[in-house]
Amino acid sequence: MAYVDLAFPDRHLTLHAACPQNFTANTPVLLVHHGVGRNGADYRDYWMKLVDEAAILAIAIEFAEAHFPTHRWYHFGNLHTEDDTPNPRTQWTYGIDTRLFDALRAQGVTARQRYGLFGHSAGGQFVHRMLSFGYRERVAVAVSANAGTYAMPDLDVAWPFGLGETEVDPPALRSWLGFPLTVLAGTRDTSTTGRFFPKGPRSMRQGPHRHARAHEYVRSGRDAAEALGTQCAWTVIDVPGVGHDGERMSVAAAPIIAAALHDNDRRGQPH
Repeated sequence: MAYVDLAFPDRHLTLHAACPQNFTANTPVLLVHHGVGRNGADYRDYWMKLVDEAAILAIAIEFAEAHFPTHRWYHFGNLHTEDDTPNPRTQWTYGIDTRLFDALRAQGVTARQRYGLFGHSAGGQFVHRMLSFGYRERVAVAVSANAGTYAMPDLDVAWPFGLGETEVDPPALRSWLGFPLTVLAGTRDTSTTGRFFPKGPRSMRQGPHRHARAHEYVRSGRDAAEALGTQCAWTVIDVPGVGHDGERMSVAAAPIIAAALHDNDRRGQPH
């Protein structure tokens, strides 16, 4: 179905839903972010095979290239214009997920208070960068899988490869490091020849391939936490034998996400 975000009335999104058979308004909600192929329907199909066992509603948000062109609008959240002029926070695409979830609540689709996030490849870039800027209050669990590059938790490295030259300051970074982000890394996601593999000098400084970069990101988080005198709640999990594969990474993420989303129920916390 078509969805219009209030901040971008002329830039339509498409929502692809995978609904479990026993869906109710109390079923946990997962928002799914596709890769650079902008193939939301495919990601819906991946999760269609998983939602009954996971007992979650998965909604893949499709950012069509025609409306959200290039990495600037999608991976990098529209923080800047093409000439690097900063955009106001109201124009960042990272706010779309929260507004969508609020719309689902307002329309009675869900009665939950928080939602889950999953992103693969470019979607993994979107998810972790979005969370870096504090869009976390409504997020119960987040998984970033096989991202090509990361906004390293380093205020001395300029955006989008670090968090320098942004509004993030040491207290905000400390808070971000305390959020339980899960980074999934396919052990065979080591190809460097693909058309969309980021191979510029700033990308290559993060590691030779996506698998290495995932581990470097979490290692950097731990180093940053130590420097700030706090703890890093991030986890990196290898997915054995899997390369740059959105379907197989969705399968690996499903039990992690389902356990976290249903944990609120087991502990008697509000939905």
